Amino acid sequence: MMLKRLRANGSDRGDVPGWVLITLMTAVIVAGIWGFAQGALSNILQSALCTIGVNGSGASC
Repeated sequence: MMLKRLRANGSDRGDVPGWVLITLMTAVIVAGIWGFAQGALSNILQSALCTIGVNGSGASC
């Protein structure tokens, strides 16, 4: 009974290679953007943390 149900719903399992590809592409895009804009992103984060009064790095705001 269970085996018949698994065979009948076999087409609803999803597209695993597609999800893997999307995940890998997203990771590459994020790594590329981070590598390109690391200094600017760090400055934005530091500025935002200083604005709310959090200074975890030990540097002065």
